[in-house]
Amino acid sequence: MKHIRLIQLLVVACIFILTSCSDDAGPAPSKNYVLVHGAWQAPYVWNSVKANLEKQGHKVTVIELPGHGSDQTPPGEITLDRYKEKVIDALSTIDGKVILVGHSLGGMIISSVAEAVPEKTEKLVYVAAYLPATGQTLNELAHTDPDSQLGGDGVLIFNNDGVTVDVKQDQLVNLFIQDGTPEVQNLVLKNYRSEPLIPFINPVSLTAENFGAVEKVYIRTLKDHVVSPSLQDRMITSGGVKSIYKINTGHSPFLSQPDSLSALLIKISHN
Repeated sequence: MKHIRLIQLLVVACIFILTSCSDDAGPAPSKNYVLVHGAWQAPYVWNSVKANLEKQGHKVTVIELPGHGSDQTPPGEITLDRYKEKVIDALSTIDGKVILVGHSLGGMIISSVAEAVPEKTEKLVYVAAYLPATGQTLNELAHTDPDSQLGGDGVLIFNNDGVTVDVKQDQLVNLFIQDGTPEVQNLVLKNYRSEPLIPFINPVSLTAENFGAVEKVYIRTLKDHVVSPSLQDRMITSGGVKSIYKINTGHSPFLSQPDSLSALLIKISHN
C-alpha cells in the first residue's frame, strides 16, 4: 500500500509540474506588424494577411503611402523621405518594437525607417523587396536586373507631367499577379493608379550603426517577373540578411497565396 501511495503522489507531482510549466509558457506573445506596400499598389493588397495575423492575436498596421490608395497628395510633392516619415509617424503611435514588412518599393522605405529609428524596429522583412546599399536608388537597383520584365520595351510609360510613371495596361497582370485568380487579377486592375516617380530616384543613406544593427529577413518569390529571383539573391548576399525564406509565387504573394505568406510572417516572428 505504501508503494501505491508513493506512486500516486509522484503522479500528482508530475501533473502539477507539467501544468505549472504550461501556464508559465503561456501563448506566444503578440507582435506588432507594420506592413508597407509597393509601387502601383495600395493597402488593399494586405487585407487577407492582416486578417490572418489578427486572428492569431497580433496587432497589424497597414501603411497607405502618399499618392496611393485614397491619398491625394500631389505626386510632385512625394519623395522617399515623405514615405519614410509616413511610416515613422505610424510607429510613434505603437508601443514597443515592430516587425516592419516591406514589399518591392517598400524595401527602400523600411530600410530608411530602420536607419532613422532602429530602436523601434525588431526585424526588417523584405518580401520580393529592394534591399539597397547606402547611396543606392531604386532606379539604380532595377537597372541591375536584366531578368526583370518590368524593364521591357514600352512596358513603362513616363508621363508628360514629369512626376508619374505608368505600366502598360496589358502588362499589369503578367507583371504583378500572373499566378492569381481572375478575381484577384481584376482587383489589381481596378485599384491601379499612376506611380509617383521621384522616390525612384531618391538615394538612401544607411549606416552600419543603425540600419546595419537591425535583423533582416528576406522572403524570396520564386516566380517573380518584377524583382527577379537572381536580383533577390544578389541583394540577399550583399545585404546582411540573417534568414531567408521562399514562396512559390509571382510578385504579389499577399494576393496569390496570402495564407502561406501569413504563416511565414508568423514563423519569422518566433525565430
